[in-house]
Amino acid sequence: MDKRSVFECKLCGICCEGSGGIVLSEKDLKRIAEHFRLDEKTFLSKYAEFHNAKWKIKTAEDGFCVFFKKGVGCDAHIARPDICRAWPFFRGNMIDKESFELAKDYCRGLRKDATHEEFVKEGRAELLKEGLLAKDRQKNACALCLDDF
Repeated sequence: MDKRSVFECKLCGICCEGSGGIVLSEKDLKRIAEHFRLDEKTFLSKYAEFHNAKWKIKTAEDGFCVFFKKGVGCDAHIARPDICRAWPFFRGNMIDKESFELAKDYCRGLRKDATHEEFVKEGRAELLKEGLLAKDRQKNACALCLDDF
């Protein structure tokens, strides 16, 4: 097995494009609201939307997360939500080899010669080390719930 990491973030923002996937846990909300020096209610009204019983970060008109600025990066990077911290070690990529292969085509930071087995092993270790695994699917991003895997 190769000793190099299967993932090294390039800070390109490709993973910041799309809508509806950046779920805020209570812990995320507290951290990111403090980062922007806002109370939680103000932060939610300005930067989030409630959808399917969860608070999610809004998407800007350009299709990217409201905190991502092309050529600059993420305004919330230091305080970013756990779902962002966990990329690319999401449930779909961890349990499904085909999803992992698609992620390798999409994400510049994933090592192209990495095997799914390497990815899963490193992903589990990273998620555990960083405390990013979630259990309550009602309150957290399902992509971080690996309790049945």
